[in-house]
Amino acid sequence: MATGARTARLPPEIFDLPVEKMRDGYYTDAYFNHARETLLADARRPRVVMQVFQRKEAVLGGMDEAIAILKLCAHDWEELTVHALYDGDRLEPWETALTIEGDYTLFAHLETVYLGVLSRRTLISTNVTRVLEAANGKPIIFMAARHDHHRIQTGDGWAAYVAGATIGATIGVTSDAQASWWGGRGVGTVPHALIAAYGGNTVLAATKFAEWAPPELNVVVLVDFDNDSVRTSLDVARALGDRLWGVRLDTAGQLVDRSLWGELGDFDPRGVNQRLVWKVREGLDSSGFERVRIVASGGFNAERIHAFEELGVPVDSYGIGSSLIRGDNDFTGDIVLTDGLGSAKVGRRYRPNPRLELVA
Repeated sequence: MATGARTARLPPEIFDLPVEKMRDGYYTDAYFNHARETLLADARRPRVVMQVFQRKEAVLGGMDEAIAILKLCAHDWEELTVHALYDGDRLEPWETALTIEGDYTLFAHLETVYLGVLSRRTLISTNVTRVLEAANGKPIIFMAARHDHHRIQTGDGWAAYVAGATIGATIGVTSDAQASWWGGRGVGTVPHALIAAYGGNTVLAATKFAEWAPPELNVVVLVDFDNDSVRTSLDVARALGDRLWGVRLDTAGQLVDRSLWGELGDFDPRGVNQRLVWKVREGLDSSGFERVRIVASGGFNAERIHAFEELGVPVDSYGIGSSLIRGDNDFTGDIVLTDGLGSAKVGRRYRPNPRLELVA
């Protein structure tokens, strides 16, 4: 996906939707189903314009998925006229992102579903974009899989990928499910669990991992298992040599790394802090391991990354988890025209958007 470029939308089949259940209204708020049944019982089929928006500066996600829901689960897609923005588009507050025109009874049962998709994916795309911008183009690892239900991994991974592609920044994801819609693979480091499986011996675990790993896999090793990140980084670098791509700092926020015990007093020494990163960088450089990269993780968000970058802290890549799936970017749908006449509720109005494109 080229930076900022329009692209072909993902085909509806890729989303593996539960079509029959969606078409039956199974995932829909009951009041929309009731409204549709009322209209059908009255033999009323109003032609409406449904207008969809949200209220923040945001980066759009989930539009291809929302369109797939309409194409596969509406009662007659061919009778609908849909205009939409693209995944990755920047959104202004109240800007119309999607319009659906046609017989309301054909798609009334889908409002809950497409609004939910747009809300969730836009949240991810927006959060990831803010983190990537704060990181000044440095690679980001999207580590959110362990913090939410497995069923949302694939769409969230795509939303993260779109954010990176839109601004031309690198983002990795940690599960194959997250990477599946663009044909990628999950990435990862030597985890604490493998180190524990080798009796807490980080060097042994890293060595065995490197022996197993395919040549194209970047070997990154967590070095905080013994809470002595400088020493462990050097031990791993000496053992793995050129096979080591990087070390990952992940000190818990309640701990002070051993390398900082003699420097307490004028800064917060807990967790992965700026001084710890400098300590590891200086230790690696002074021992001839200048090419070994440093990945920082553990409680990072856009604000914290921005602070690190402002001070030139030598982090080469950031791993971010739960902060990327927190917050809200709620979408709302309003019928604003009915049978050609204005019908928006008080406080809303029809907002044409020339940026919308017809969906084939």
